[in-house]
This record gives sequence, C-alpha cells and structure tokens, in this order.
Amino acid sequence: MDSILVVEDHQSMAQMLKTVLQGAGFQVLLARDALEAAKCLRAQRVDLVLTDLKLPGQDGMEVLRVSREEDPSRPVVMMTAYGSIQKAVQAMKQGAYDFITKPFDTEHLVMLLRRALEAQRLRAENLLLKEASAPSIVGRSRALQEALRMLQRIAPTKGTVLILGESGTGKELFARAIHALSPRKDAPFVPINCAAIPRELMEAELFGYERGAFTGAEASKPGRLELAHRGTVFFDEVGELELALQAKLLRVLQEGELQRIGSVKTLKVDVRVIAASNQDLEALVAQGRFREDLYYRLNVLPLRVPPLRERPEDIPLLAEHFLAKYTRELKTGPKELSQEALRCLLGHRWKGNVRELQNAIERAVILCDGGLIMPEHLGLEGTPSRQEVETLQEVARSAQRAAEAEHIRQALARTGGNKSKAAELLGVSYKTLLSKLKDYGIE
Repeated sequence: MDSILVVEDHQSMAQMLKTVLQGAGFQVLLARDALEAAKCLRAQRVDLVLTDLKLPGQDGMEVLRVSREEDPSRPVVMMTAYGSIQKAVQAMKQGAYDFITKPFDTEHLVMLLRRALEAQRLRAENLLLKEASAPSIVGRSRALQEALRMLQRIAPTKGTVLILGESGTGKELFARAIHALSPRKDAPFVPINCAAIPRELMEAELFGYERGAFTGAEASKPGRLELAHRGTVFFDEVGELELALQAKLLRVLQEGELQRIGSVKTLKVDVRVIAASNQDLEALVAQGRFREDLYYRLNVLPLRVPPLRERPEDIPLLAEHFLAKYTRELKTGPKELSQEALRCLLGHRWKGNVRELQNAIERAVILCDGGLIMPEHLGLEGTPSRQEVETLQEVARSAQRAAEAEHIRQALARTGGNKSKAAELLGVSYKTLLSKLKDYGIE
C-alpha cells in the first residue's frame, strides 16, 4: 500500500483528504506544518507528499526542499489557491511533480497522485534500460519482468535471438532494446518486415544486386544484410520467408557470407540476427513450410513476450504512457482517463494486445474535446462489472508489491548486500530502503 504524507494546517481539510485517500486505497499520514512534515519524512516511509503551498511558519517550498533532500525521486504535489499559481509553477521548476488548485475535484486529485506514483515506479523499474539509452518498456507485471530479465541476460551476448509472441505485443521494441544493450549498439539496427515486402522483391532487399542483374537494375545496390554489417538485423514475421531465401539466410548465419544478385563475388558480413514470429514455427517445420535447420539456428536464445491478457496490471501504466505520448504529439492539452474509462480498459480482452490499446488511446485523445476521457471515446465494446474491476485491481496491487520486492532483492544481489549502494541503484534514500525491507520482510 502506497503511503502519502498530507501536509495541511486546516483540520477539516486534512481530515477530508485523509478520508478520500484512504478510500482510494492509500495509507495516509498527516502533518500540520513543515516542521512536522520534516520529522515524518525522516522517521518513516513516505511514497508521495501532498502539501499545501501556504502553511504557518515555513511554507510548502520548505516541505519540497526537505523531501527532495531525503529522497530526490519521491514525487511532491502542491495544493494552491488560484492567486498562488505562479509560486506553484516555481515549485515545479525546483522539482515538484505537479500542482492542483483549490477547490479541486477529489477524483481528479486521486488520479493525479496515482499518475505521480506510477511515473516514479517506472523511472526505477526501467533504470537499466534507460541508462543504456534503450527504448523504455512499460510495465511492472511479473510476466513482463521475467521477459525483461531474460532480455538483459541475452543482450550482451552474440547469440541469435528468436522472439515469440502474438501480434501487437511489442516484439520489435524488445529487439531494439536487445540491440541498444549490446556491444553493437553504435552500429546499425536494420528491421525487415518479412510479411510486408513483396515476395518478388525480398531477395533483392535482403542481399542486394549488381548493375544489370535484372531488368531495371541500372546501378548496384547493397542489401539490408550488407547495410547491417557489425550491427543487428531484425527479421519480423520470419515465418513468411520463402524456402529458397531461408536457405540463403542459413548460409549468412553459419558462414557470415552472402552474394548479391548477379555477382559471383562473396561478401563477408558480421551481423547479429534477431527473428520474431507470431506463428508456431515448429508447426511450420512439420508442415514443410520452414526449414528445420534454420529453425534450430534461430532458436538459440528464445524470448517470449507475454500477451496483454497475462499482464492486466500493466494496462493503467500503458494507458497513461500512451496518453502522455499522444497529448504531447497532437498538442491537445492535458487529458485524463475517467474511472469509467479505466474500468472499460481493464475489462477489455485486448486481442490486438498493446498495439490495440495504443490505438484506442490515440482515438480517445482525438475524439475527446474536453479534458476527461470517457468510455465512448475509446471505441471499445463491453464494460466490465465492478467485481471484475476490483479483482483486476487486487491482482495489480499484489503484483506491484511482488515486483517491487523482487526489484529490491535484485539490487541487493547486484551490490553484494550493500544497502547504501542498493538504495542508490534504486534511486531512493537509505531510510526509504530500510523501511521497504521491513515492509516486505526482506532479510
């Protein structure tokens, strides 16, 4: 359970906030001024600070300063009256996550706090990928974390990788992350969609050709495999390759050699191959549609990307990620998901996986004229029952705690049990780490 420190000197307002936030599933601590807030921050675990800007004695800016001193990654949200917005903006420049003006809608406040907490968690959970300038893979579910652990193990190696997963799960994103975390990261990453390139053009695209090799070949052209020299080539939907091209690809994998169309000269290429498929390649082998030797040559390091139905706790995170992406790209101004829209997202079956969710959020951003996205903007069929939503939310909370505990154990393992270094790696204060160790019963 996330803990929130509410710093508010008006007792009635403080009690109202406590009631609302506890009803939303948070643990709430109260402080009347900056001095009490500082004592609380130094004495116990606090995941987020919600503070009034105007306080007796030292104001909310002091609360912000102390919080960042204790834990720079902890989000701080400021409450302010309309006339103090300028100072709230100043607070954001000094590290506050956001501010909200009084009087405010409590549902809006709860959504803001949840977004702040999720953003903080994502920063910690994607630390390794972000340090390596790899694409950020959003999610904290156990299924996704297992895939990410496998990704981090295989990325530094030279082995060929076979990524398996349904359409729309993000296989290319995983391939790009593997490349970015590998020693080849400064060389080209060349994607090839085997299902999108016409069969009659595929050989020329892969291997290139010499001038005069066929009608229209007025100049020599290198193929994509040649262009990927010393880098990574990604074969998406590799099961669509014709058998004749499969034999040529096998030679590249085994010998590191290729020939352009119309040439007798053999070229040496150094490429790492990552292949992906949403088909059962073993079944294709049994049907004679995929070479058995190529299958085993590709399947050196298999990596399975889980479908979205196996990671429902990641749906709110992904929705917020895409919401931020499209409001920024389309310049629509800030928008938020209503509770009804979130329930709709949690209850949908997502046959198209993450890509379908991404399309739904983009559609909603375009169709929503106001600031609050409702179910009708998403264009999805069916709305789940409250019981179904509560079950999914409970699954998400349990997975969140399990993922965070596992993340802490990994940090301790990487630092040889050194808590100070583990806290630095996790981006939290030493006191916060000690509190979490106690909370999760980690020795």
